Amino acid sequence: MIEKILIANRGEIAIRVIKACKTYGLKSVAVYSDEDVNSRHTKMASEAYHIGAAPPSQSYLNMEKIIEIALNSGADAIHPGYGFLSENPDFADLCEKKKLNFIGPNSKSLRLCGDKMLCKDAMIKAKVPTVPGSPGIVEEVEKALDIAHQIGYPVLLKSVFGGGGRGIRLVNNEKELREAFEMASGESKAAFGKSALLVEKFLPKIRHIEYQLFRDKHGNTVHIFERECSIQRRHQKLIEMSPSPAVDQKTRDEIGQLVINAAIAVDYTNAGTAEFLRLDDGTFYFIEINARLQVEHPVTELVSGLDLVKLQIDIANGKEIPFKQKDLKLKGCAIECRINAEDTFLDFAPSTGPVPDVNIPSGPGVRVDTYLYPGCTVSPYYDSLMAKLVTWGETFEESRQKMLAALSDFYIEGVETSIPLYKTILDSNEFIKGDLSTDFLERFKILDRLRDDIKKEVLKKTDAALAAALIHSEFLKSRVKPHSGSNIRWKGQLDKS
Repeated sequence: MIEKILIANRGEIAIRVIKACKTYGLKSVAVYSDEDVNSRHTKMASEAYHIGAAPPSQSYLNMEKIIEIALNSGADAIHPGYGFLSENPDFADLCEKKKLNFIGPNSKSLRLCGDKMLCKDAMIKAKVPTVPGSPGIVEEVEKALDIAHQIGYPVLLKSVFGGGGRGIRLVNNEKELREAFEMASGESKAAFGKSALLVEKFLPKIRHIEYQLFRDKHGNTVHIFERECSIQRRHQKLIEMSPSPAVDQKTRDEIGQLVINAAIAVDYTNAGTAEFLRLDDGTFYFIEINARLQVEHPVTELVSGLDLVKLQIDIANGKEIPFKQKDLKLKGCAIECRINAEDTFLDFAPSTGPVPDVNIPSGPGVRVDTYLYPGCTVSPYYDSLMAKLVTWGETFEESRQKMLAALSDFYIEGVETSIPLYKTILDSNEFIKGDLSTDFLERFKILDRLRDDIKKEVLKKTDAALAAALIHSEFLKSRVKPHSGSNIRWKGQLDKS
């Protein structure tokens, strides 16, 4: 049985796992880089060990050093959190060889889920619907043309080696496909020594809906409802909620069964997320399995009443899932906003530096997972996520109102944040009506609305004559840049957007 867990991560997810260890009566081991020597997770863990310099490659991605610390500290398990090494099959394999319990899927499943083509093939065999397109790499332009003719234009030409939206070309006809295929093939050969392209159907105005899944070592498999993750920027999620306004109980059960089939198809174990795209006509297409605990897992915890990290540990210990699918009941509505340190008006550029003061919202139905404290620093070396603000209510509207109130109470001094953006989104009629899609920000010109909202706030809180002068000046024509949080606090400068 697991007695001591090393957390191979940092920030709020490291704190989340340490808290689970405490409630479970387990010892925890933190690791930290030069940059994180004063971080909260180092103070909260039973033990903490320096792991290397600030760059992730010299610290949180250093597999050998993490394994060494785990063995020397007497840890018998490793929780990878999310990001960093959480989906690295080589790291899981190394843990297995060193007899360390990796709290996640085994290395074989990780390798299969990480290979988009192999995973897609497994889904097709399991009769899980996937996005129409080529079954594998397309090496000849004529073959690409045949596939495009079969599935219909427009199509996406994708590099197998791309990621985060890179290496993707939208083509609308045969002429564009011929030109794009030649260019993409040349780029692929120059970079990787071979052409590795895929052709997929382009799906306009899509929702991103994912299902939380768990599977134990005895083959028991469940899904714990869906999460709506359609509000994104650059393919990165900003707001998540459960339930999805586009999923009724019949759909929830039908897609949930597909999720269970998908987990069985890749012999999955522990926590994971099956991700789908949903079209306006209600069609769902599987896109991938995220083989780890998700950033947005608190959403599922609040509507299910379950502790997902504890469940992860139980499964790693060889225990069976202590409930059946029919026992699970979705209660109320939960919404999560990812509080990022970034400048919305500068193309979401990271904002880093010291945080002299912070006010964390609280109250019934309000949860904040964060590493922030007065005097901490937002590092330029790591992800911009500072906190996850989650609210729960009996209804969507109750949860939304709690979120708006909590956002107004959340103040982070010293860095720009995404808080004002979320207030504009949650107050929009489109969000209230559930008219969501992955292009929500662009489709409804949300950044323009945010500028208008900030101007209105200035008018409320500034002398009317001064506000009128400001609004007509070049200072405000470009954009209004308040400090983070709900209170207008001027920095005295304005950047062009």
